[in-house]
Amino acid sequence: MSLAPAATRLRRARWVMTLLFAATTTACLLVLATIAAHTDTQSRTRDLDNDVSHRADGLARTLYYDRGTLHLDALPDDDLARGADALGVLQASANTRPQIRYAYASAAGLPDQAGLDDIWQQVQHDQETVLVTAPAGGGREYRWAAAPVWDNDRIGAAVVIGADPAQSQAAHDRLVRWLVLGCAALVLAAAAVGHLLSGRATRPALRGLEQQEQFLAEAAHELRTPLATLRLVVERGSTAPARAPAVLDEAVRLVDRLGRLVTGLLARARVEAGTQKVELTPLRLDQLVEQTVEELPDHTGVTVTTDPVIVVGDPELLAQAVRNLVENALRHGGGTRVEVRVTAGRVGVRDHGPGVPAEDRTRVFERRVTGAASTGTGTGLAIVRWVAELHGGSAQLSRAPGGGLLAELLLPPRAGS
Repeated sequence: MSLAPAATRLRRARWVMTLLFAATTTACLLVLATIAAHTDTQSRTRDLDNDVSHRADGLARTLYYDRGTLHLDALPDDDLARGADALGVLQASANTRPQIRYAYASAAGLPDQAGLDDIWQQVQHDQETVLVTAPAGGGREYRWAAAPVWDNDRIGAAVVIGADPAQSQAAHDRLVRWLVLGCAALVLAAAAVGHLLSGRATRPALRGLEQQEQFLAEAAHELRTPLATLRLVVERGSTAPARAPAVLDEAVRLVDRLGRLVTGLLARARVEAGTQKVELTPLRLDQLVEQTVEELPDHTGVTVTTDPVIVVGDPELLAQAVRNLVENALRHGGGTRVEVRVTAGRVGVRDHGPGVPAEDRTRVFERRVTGAASTGTGTGLAIVRWVAELHGGSAQLSRAPGGGLLAELLLPPRAGS
């Protein structure tokens, strides 16, 4: 059974979360950038209006009427006049169109006559400083402020100040470009951070799927041999009714073995998932090995030599590790005899087969590794190493004296044994 589709869906979900994170960040930054650009536009417009209004009001106060004559003497020397982009003084008598009485630099920079008429009419209507947008003499849109100059109880003239918004607009455009570049960089950074966070979020699920797939492979590896043996025993009993009682006893023994295997598999799954702790108890390692080998269907080709050894461990898991070592030797030893030796803190299983190349002797303990003739898929040996490390020991392969392979399960002996 493969869990690849589930893993693929998890990886796809990770990319979806990354895209959602980036999209949400983009939407938020877009709103903030729009608000910032709009605020900057309003601020620049307000500053420009304040500047031309201040200049127009200040210059209007320097002009005055004396016996119907408008005096402009102080205007040319005023700093407010010299700093203006465009400046003009409009004057009109009753029922006449306004005429340019004074222009700073050139009258060509002021609006045309129709534009001046509109500005004059608005000043007459509002009776105060007005702000309008109108084209200057060159056709470019300027921001204009017109401040009235009073002749007794009527407006006899108006100071018109114009400012070119192009410089302010250029600064605003630069701000917008920086906002766009900054938002793009932030979106990329947010996407990278989102991908990293989503990867961390999905990693436990992917690890759980991998552990589940490994467990299924190991369960199939552990159950395949006893199930096949049980099938052969039942078939043999069905063809020889006279042997039915003996076959039934053997079938019961195999069913008991299957029960222990399933118990061990479940225990290992719970330990790996962190839902159960290993219960380590003192036990006779030599007796456990003898019983485990005796339960193997083809144990007649295995010789066992033991010394009394006491270790602290989990009997089901240790039996599973020993069983895998012996079955691996029987399966890949080339049909040669298998020798099992139990000494203090050590279970050695030797076959007389072709052995394993030195460069593969560590790698074959990894799960789902295919090696030389003596290694198989590596699933059984991976379980051996896992059980050994769980008990504070190790597992190793080496070349046996005289040829063949020596597989060893090394366990720390019980203190005082």
